[in-house]
Formats: sequence, structure tokens, C-alpha cells
Amino acid sequence: MTTTETIGGEKLVVDLLIASARRFPDRRAVVFPESDCTYAGLLAGATEVARGLVALGLAPGAKIGLLAVNGVPFLEGLFGALLAGCVVVPINARHKAAEIGFIVQDAQLAAVLTTADDETHVSFPTLLAEALADQSPCQLVLLDQAERPGFLSRGILRAMGHSVADLDRRRAGIGARDLAMILYTSGTTANPKGCLLSQRALARGAVERAGGRFRTSDHDVAWNAGPLFHIAAFGPLLGSIGTGGTYLSDLFFDAARAVALMRREGVTMAWPWFPAIVQRLLEQPDFDARHLPRLQKIMLIAPEAMVSRVYDRFPDADIMQACGMTETSGIFAVSAPDESRASRSNTQGRIVPDMECRIVDPATLEDLPDGAMGEIWVRGYSVTDGYFRAPEKTAEALTPDGWLRTGDLYIREPGGSLLFKGRLKDMLKVGGENVAAIEIEAFLCAHPAVRLAEVVGKPHPELDEVPVAFVELRAGHSATEAEIIGFCQGRIARYKIPVEVRFVAADAWPMSATKVNKRALREMLA
Repeated sequence: MTTTETIGGEKLVVDLLIASARRFPDRRAVVFPESDCTYAGLLAGATEVARGLVALGLAPGAKIGLLAVNGVPFLEGLFGALLAGCVVVPINARHKAAEIGFIVQDAQLAAVLTTADDETHVSFPTLLAEALADQSPCQLVLLDQAERPGFLSRGILRAMGHSVADLDRRRAGIGARDLAMILYTSGTTANPKGCLLSQRALARGAVERAGGRFRTSDHDVAWNAGPLFHIAAFGPLLGSIGTGGTYLSDLFFDAARAVALMRREGVTMAWPWFPAIVQRLLEQPDFDARHLPRLQKIMLIAPEAMVSRVYDRFPDADIMQACGMTETSGIFAVSAPDESRASRSNTQGRIVPDMECRIVDPATLEDLPDGAMGEIWVRGYSVTDGYFRAPEKTAEALTPDGWLRTGDLYIREPGGSLLFKGRLKDMLKVGGENVAAIEIEAFLCAHPAVRLAEVVGKPHPELDEVPVAFVELRAGHSATEAEIIGFCQGRIARYKIPVEVRFVAADAWPMSATKVNKRALREMLA
């Protein structure tokens, strides 16, 4: 079995692919429902892209945008940009022209790698043409085999880069602490922030955990539903690449397709992550230990009742929760092997090795004792270096001695397990009482008819604000607003009971990349 001693250390992101391509050239690195790619094939495609970028005159450190859905072209573009010594800037494939235009300008992109069309019928060339209409031109490159006016085709890129022989010199000039990626966070502000992530921050933790805590065999087969421009999917991908695993995904999430892929490929590790994805998987009758006998480890972040249902489906599996965010390059805490089922169902794990955390009073900035709720601060190798071209935002987030002020509320239990209590900005102020929205949401999800609940504050002339619940019901169940409110009465404090319940269809939630967009919910109230 590969150990963390042989795969850890100060690696570059692209070194992970190179090492696995040498050890397992014919092993499939990635598998999608209709396509796959071996390690040797992925490295060859990335090398072709890298040589083309060098031939275009792009210098080491140049910022390269990447606009594509999950697939082999995305991965060839990502690793190709890194092989060329450039900094990759993944762009959310759901963005519209104005959002893309902001990132192109803010990140100072020298080129954008994209694809022509995908199965979701989005034309990225059309979006880019609109986004760049009033901006200084940058190089536009198609990663697939299509041709479009104003774009360099893959064939042209291949011909241009044919004479570029040696990429090793560029790689030799890059250090583990150098910038690898600028990942724009969606956040709640008007424009996203460009989070600076180093080679070490991305590579080290993902591979150490994939080779240790998450390891199931000499050849792990990991499934993840998320888009690869999001750290919740990109981190597991790097872990899989770095340990010679096979990574399963799709260009969109469909629960039936996902379970069919997991069954076909013999999944050993699954990352459903968020409640909406977990719930849809649980609705699939084949998502259980009988049909997925090799599935040994499952990572999710969900309410206790939902975690319990996953436990019931997979009684012998290692069920884990975790804490993570873009600014920490993914996971900074994860359930420990010795934690009980109750602890794993209620908490989000313990801080990982070589990382530190504090629970701080947001008002006084003093450390709080175990059992008290406060903002979690994190420090260590995986923490961002700040935000691109935003020194004021960097100063707000990072203390002079390297602590990241996450904006997340946690309680640390005496044994070290961390309990997520919501966003600091997701706290409601109801008549002088602080109320964590996640506390009400978790309670509502205990109702047998409630599939998903999201709570936001509605302005109130006397109480400052009051809670309003947006609720999606389970298929085949019904409930009225009065019944949901009645379920709360006498069981939680009066000021926590929603004053209003709005019902949302499964396909009508306003979403960011992976989560419900609460800013959009507040706008719906307004």
C-alpha cells in the first residue's frame, strides 16, 4: 500500500499526475459515464496543452482561465496550465457573461481555456465573446476538437507546441510555496474574491489524507458529485490523482446516473458532501451496501437525521463529516477513527495534523473555552495567502501571525470534536437573541415530511429580524405552513420558531456551485 511517507512532502500539484502516470500508466485516472482517460493519456493531453501555451508566449506565472464542465478537457487544461508553469484560474461554469468578465479582468487573465458546447447546452464561446466585448483581448483556446472564429483550436495548439521540447525547466523553477491557483469564492459580496492557493496548500493535505485517513486499498475508486471548479471536488480529485486512484464524476449530478456509475466501477470512497446531494442519493434504492459492497468510506456534511439514514444503509462503512472551505484548500478537520456514531452524526471532526484552530469571541477576540460557541480561526500549511489584488480583504481575513478568520461559528467539545453552528453572518438577531440559522434548519429536518430546510432572517420593526423557513417536502409527503410551525411550538424557544414557511420545489432552489444561495432567498423575501 502506498503510504503518506512516500506521497507526502512538498510536492507541486502537477508532480502528483507525473508520478502516478509513471507508476500506473494504463490505469484509468478519471471515469465519466460516457468517457474515461488513463494516467498516461491524461499526462499526454496536459503536455500537449502546456507546449501550446508556451508556444503562445505565455510566461511562467501567467494567469490562465479555465471555463469548462467536468470532463477530460477540463483536466487537460488544468494540468496543462500548471505544467507550463502558469497559474490556473478555474471559472464557475454557471457564471454568466458579466461574472465571467469580472474574473477575466480582476485576475488579469492572459488566456482562457474552454470548450465549445456541452450537454447542458451552454455555449462557452458565446459567453466569452459577450464577456470580453469591452475588454482588452486575451488568448482564447478551445480544449476540445471544435473550431470557432476568434478561438485557437486544439489542432492549432498542437501544431504550435510541437517544437517545444522541455517543460521540466519551467517546473524546476517553481517552489512548493509558489502560487498554483486563484479560486474565486462565490461569497455574499457583490463580486467574488480571488483566493490565492499555493502548490503546497493544494497538494499536501489532499494527498496525505487520501493516502491515510481516506485510504481503502491499493487502488481506491472515489466518486464525487461536485464541479471541479469547486474545492469540495477539486481536493478529492487531487487526492485520487496523487495516490494513483480512479476518480468518478459526471458533468452534472443525476442521482440515478451517479449510483449506476458507482455500481459499474466498484466505488470504494464516496463524497456526497452536501444535504441536497445526500438526500437524492438516499432516494435511490440501489444506494445501499448490498449493491455497493466495496463502498467502505463516505464523506458528507448533513444534519444528524440524514447521517443516521446513511449509517442505516451502510452499517459497516466508515462514515465521516468534515470542516473545510476554499480558504483552507479544502478540509481542515475530519472525523477521527475513534469517534462514535453519535459524535460523527453531530460533529464535523477534529483538526487534522499540522493544522491549528482557535474558537474566538467575535466581539472581544479572546479565546473561548470548550463548549462555548465562537468564530473558528485556522492556521497552518493549507491556509490561503490572501485574496488577489485585494489587500484590504486580505487584512480582514488574515491576522499578522497567520490566523484565518473563517467567519464560521463552531463549538469545540472537550475531546476536540468541532460542531458547526453556522456562518457568523448567518446569525439572526431576534429581539436581542442570537440565533444560528443552522440550529433551526436541523430541527425542521427532523419533521418526517421535510426533505430540506433553509432559514433566513426577515426584517422586523420591533425585533430587528425574525426567522423565515424555506422548506422542500419529501416526495409523497404533505404538510402545511401551520403544521410545520406547530411542529416547532413547545419544542424550541419561541423566538426561534419561523414566523413564515415558504415551500420550494426540488428544482426551484437558487443555487451557488454546491449550496443553496441564501442571498437569493433573502431577495425573494424583499
